[in-house]
Amino acid sequence: MTARLADIATQAGVSEATVSRVLNGKPGVAAATRESVLAALDVLGYERPVRLRRRSAGLVGLITPELENPIFPALAQVIGQALTRQGYTPVLATQTPGGSTEDELTEMLVDRGVSGIIFVSGLHADTSADMQRYEQLRAQGVPFVLVNGFSPKVQAPFISPDDRAAMRLAVTHLVSLGHTRIGLAVGPKRFVPVLRKIEGFHTTMREQLNLTADEVEELIQHSLYTLEGGQAAASALMERGCTAVVCASDMMALGAIRAARRLSREVPREVSVVGYDDSPLIAFTDPPLTTIRQPVTAMGQAAVRTLLEEIGGTPAPHSEFVFMPELVVRGSTAAGPGTAATSQAAPPGSHARP
Repeated sequence: MTARLADIATQAGVSEATVSRVLNGKPGVAAATRESVLAALDVLGYERPVRLRRRSAGLVGLITPELENPIFPALAQVIGQALTRQGYTPVLATQTPGGSTEDELTEMLVDRGVSGIIFVSGLHADTSADMQRYEQLRAQGVPFVLVNGFSPKVQAPFISPDDRAAMRLAVTHLVSLGHTRIGLAVGPKRFVPVLRKIEGFHTTMREQLNLTADEVEELIQHSLYTLEGGQAAASALMERGCTAVVCASDMMALGAIRAARRLSREVPREVSVVGYDDSPLIAFTDPPLTTIRQPVTAMGQAAVRTLLEEIGGTPAPHSEFVFMPELVVRGSTAAGPGTAATSQAAPPGSHARP
């Protein structure tokens, strides 16, 4: 073994300690150095360890939490098209209730020799999850990029929408229409995007309406990112006197509209609803949904570009790339009850849509 390490180290122009780290999948080795060691193995005729065997240049894994929320197929389509244009074949792996976990899907993709993996809204967004799984993946020499979520414990490129700015856009729009009781329907508190939305909501509500932190907290309702979750959260918020509800997803917003109707409240005359994502077909709901548009195309293309830089041995900075969302004003928001009719002119950073 010692003689073999010495041979490989000489061939690669590195130390035996570095060769050992590469062969054992340890972190702390530059991508270019790792490739030099693997190339030396090939030149000398040594068989690579199973986990380090040459990966298919053409496969890139994409792991999503589910496909029922339209935002995930939309992101998958952008990412898939961008990969295909660069000569790669996307492999979509989706978690299902009672089915494969993120770790199992990751292992399956690694076993199939993918060149890299893009994680969308994965465990990296969950503050209660163990981030060591990503360091272990890096130790195996698999490049990856993380979308929607951030952890300072993971050394990798992150791609995110600006959730704080999204809440500023939504709340400012509703305040301009005369609403003073604005509720926020969001997912479980352990997720990074939820925490950021809450932070943005708190800041803007205090600035715009001079509310205390406790008063704002009463206007926040946690639920699930589903139609039913939105319905439950919006019902609770309307019972607290909210005349407008900002939702953390378009699916939740559709649930909020259903809740209003079941309480015999007309949208938008009596209750305004704002979604988040601008999912495909959401402009054709009844009424058409005012929503915060995630910059899906820009984020998806950036994720692919960043991953290919990692694969190519010129990694992007291990930091977070944040993309600005925009407000799309449609028919689900109007002047607050008892408020004189006001212009629905969209504020800066937004677009009015039919």
